[in-house]
Amino acid sequence: MIFRKTHPLIALINNILIDLPTPSNISYIWNFGSLLGICLINQILTGFFLAIYYNNTLLEAFSSISHINRDVINGWLIRSLHANGASLFFFLIFPHIGRGIYYSRFFFIPVWFSGVLILLILIGTAFLGYVLPWGQISFWGATVITNLLTAIPYIGKIITLWIWGSFSVDHITLTRFFSLHFLLPFLLLAIILIHIIFLHETGSNNPLGSSLNIDKIQFHPYFSFKDILGFIIILLLFLRFRILSPYFFIDPENFIPANALVTPPHIQPEWYFLFAYAILRRIPNKLGGVIALFCRILILLILPFSIKNKFKPFWMNPVNKLIFWILVVTFLLLTFLGSCPVNEPYVLIRQIFRFIYFLIFFIIRYFS
Repeated sequence: MIFRKTHPLIALINNILIDLPTPSNISYIWNFGSLLGICLINQILTGFFLAIYYNNTLLEAFSSISHINRDVINGWLIRSLHANGASLFFFLIFPHIGRGIYYSRFFFIPVWFSGVLILLILIGTAFLGYVLPWGQISFWGATVITNLLTAIPYIGKIITLWIWGSFSVDHITLTRFFSLHFLLPFLLLAIILIHIIFLHETGSNNPLGSSLNIDKIQFHPYFSFKDILGFIIILLLFLRFRILSPYFFIDPENFIPANALVTPPHIQPEWYFLFAYAILRRIPNKLGGVIALFCRILILLILPFSIKNKFKPFWMNPVNKLIFWILVVTFLLLTFLGSCPVNEPYVLIRQIFRFIYFLIFFIIRYFS
């Protein structure tokens, strides 16, 4: 069948990928959105092939990962692409969020709110996948995080036991986590499509601010080649880590099968959770820790209502620019401190920067 140019599918591709009106002054920083889409496709495809060979039973989950790495043809490649692809996903999404803050993307409320929802689902999906290898850190990480739900008044213990399906993290828990980890990426894909629809309704913002988004040119070839170049650079860096340091981001303790009778000396999550882990640790009240854990992401939702001047880009205010870079430094330091042991001076420094992180969002309201 020969498609004419007026065919609906051809017209949709033409509107989205070729003739999409795009601000002429955007830079390579705007590439992260398309790169994140490619990362999601990689995770779904590699995850599907891993699910074919993965055995979600308590006794065989760990050995099935070893079987994939050793016996399945190119299994080591697929597993490495999937495991390191999760790190790449977060490595790209954090600058994507930072760019949205710096260039006032949060004024487009539907786009911003759907983006925050994507981040929450992504964190949940990554945590579920983090449990599946069923090593020491996977098991104890699942135990620690799910135990936080017991801090919810009245119904916390009931919810925790319902998630476990038993009186501890067990075979039923692993089965449920595997099922959810398989299904959530498709929910994530649906919300990303909604996010893109909202984006195409409002159009991309630009460094001069949302209200000055007038000078536009077509997406192809001016920006499609930028996306391709960005993809090639990220792909080369990704393959460098995948080939030369495939286990760089994996805790050595996770190469030991899960043992409920032996607690690892230092339990810590993957690097992209260390920021949240640093906020959680050393809060004496468990419920306060859970609230702080969720507020670290949900606090992004107040940004559209915190900035008073909606006609002047966020970065054009010198105070806001300084606050933004303090926020970036605070995020990086909290990520580092999340991997540090629970002793002085790290405990005090964590508390200071945890306070600074939440304080920044309230300072923005009074200086914007």
